[in-house]
Formats: sequence, structure tokens, C-alpha cells
Amino acid sequence: MPVNVAPDVQTLNYGDVIKITFPGAPNLNDSQQIRRDGRVNLAIIGEVKAVDKTPAALEKELATAYASQLTSKEVKVTVVSSTFVVYVMGAVMKPGKITTERSLTAFDAVMEAGGLDSTRANAKAVRVIRQEEGQIKNYPINMKAVLNGDSSEPFYLKSYDTVYVPEKISWF
Repeated sequence: MPVNVAPDVQTLNYGDVIKITFPGAPNLNDSQQIRRDGRVNLAIIGEVKAVDKTPAALEKELATAYASQLTSKEVKVTVVSSTFVVYVMGAVMKPGKITTERSLTAFDAVMEAGGLDSTRANAKAVRVIRQEEGQIKNYPINMKAVLNGDSSEPFYLKSYDTVYVPEKISWF
């Protein structure tokens, strides 16, 4: 079962621009874009993984890493800009890339893609395809149950997920 990300808790994504400020050491202040490998390169400590962490968790990690350099143990991480990219393919009205600045559920992404193609879509067999820990993982979603109001657990997407809506098999 997938781990759902609460929509009100922001996690850092690839491509986000973050501003790191050190009130006790302004010479260390920095703004960077999180690279495709999920890291930023910071003065003194070097490479730090930022992706999939909350700004608060990264602040805590940086405060520990910079402890010997700081008189005030305060570090602030602010998200300057965040874009979120997901792909929707298969039996939807407008397949393609969706770029947004807010958290998105699989249902939201399908609706952004114009909705299901009712003549072709197998709404019971929708899958979210995600790369995690060096592997491609598939998470099944019964979109028909979502549309019927039978499913109450939203599936929140991560940046670069693909939502695949298969076609139903039709025997002529």
C-alpha cells in the first residue's frame, strides 16, 4: 500500500528552489534549486539530500550539520518556488504532462487531463507508476470506486509520477 502524503505538509521536490538562511551566520545564506538527483551543494558541508523532506526536517538536519560553525543554532529553509510535474496517459481525453504548484491526487490529475474517456477507459484498473528507491513501482487505483463515492482515501501523487488509465478490453 502506498504512503499517502498529507496535502498540507509540503515535501521538497526535484526542481524546487529553496532559500536557506542562517540568522547567526548570514555569510552562509544560500538559494538553490534542488537537482535531479534530489540534492543541493552547500558551503562547508557539501552535498545534502533535500528531496522528500519537509522544510522543517531539512532545517533540523542543517542545524546539526552546521552546529560547529554557528553561534545561533537557527536555520530557516523557505520554498521560493515549487513546480510539480505528473504525467497522465492512456484512456483520458487529453493525455500528457501536468504542471502544478499544489499537491495533486491521482483523481485530480485525471480530471486535469480532461477526465476519463468513457468509451475506452477501464476505470477499475488505473495505476500510478512511481520510481522509488531505484525501482519502478505500480500502485493500483479503482477510479470507478472513487467516482461512485465508495473510496474515501485520496492517493496523493509525487512529482514525476505517471497516472496510467488502461483501455477496457472489448470483444467485437
